[in-house]
Amino acid sequence: MDARLDRTRSELADFLRRHRERISPLQAGLPLGKRRRTPGLRREEVAILAGVGLTWYTWLEQGRDINVSAAFLDNIARVLRLDEIERRHLFLLADQRTPPATHRRSHGLAPFVSRLLDDLGARPAHVLNLCWDVVGWNAASDALFGFSARAASEQNMLWMLFSDDAVSSRMDDWDRQAPKILASFRRDYARALDDPEMVALVQRVSDASPRFRELWRCHDVRGECRGRRSFVRDGAGTVAYEHATFVVDEDQHLRLVIYGAVPDADPPLASR
Repeated sequence: MDARLDRTRSELADFLRRHRERISPLQAGLPLGKRRRTPGLRREEVAILAGVGLTWYTWLEQGRDINVSAAFLDNIARVLRLDEIERRHLFLLADQRTPPATHRRSHGLAPFVSRLLDDLGARPAHVLNLCWDVVGWNAASDALFGFSARAASEQNMLWMLFSDDAVSSRMDDWDRQAPKILASFRRDYARALDDPEMVALVQRVSDASPRFRELWRCHDVRGECRGRRSFVRDGAGTVAYEHATFVVDEDQHLRLVIYGAVPDADPPLASR
């Protein structure tokens, strides 16, 4: 075992032990019993509650070089009452693929982020969650996309772009932009394959848009979260924007999308 893996396994063993010891039998729905020499749950109690083998759990907590499934780790995380951050940390220590995201339908927005949106002034900006629900926007973005004129159930960027011709027709060169946008969404979809609301969203847009159905079958994931897009603005003609996406809350999967108008004198972007 190399030094890095040895250190990781040691961290995993300590992480599991400490979180096991912080869960009381009463919290786990077990009787207190007698002669408990250590705080928290016993290893055999964790194994029983998680529905996993005691030997495998013991080896995992001892930091042995074993491989366990994602379902195994999720069961352990449930019994130890790990939150989203702790759950992800467990998977990383166990050398597993990062688990599918949870709490991805967040609709809350921190006051600081709301103020940031307003501070951007004339630059259209909005915040998306993992399902591309628009959970916040400034006046400039509202003027560009018309979020406030929609019912809450339709304030979803994927739905708006592929089901409403009035929105997509305002984007210059929509046929070239649509595959990039959908490829970017598919990466988020892959992080939430088990989310019934995400699956329902894809089905809903598929039913409404032949173009979406066609592109969805391509399985392209090369869409960039930055670049240049042009929109037809009322009274202003076609306006070019540079756009970029920034993470504002990793745990709630919230991202800030900002559009900045490109002066006519600017040379074309290399990434265009």
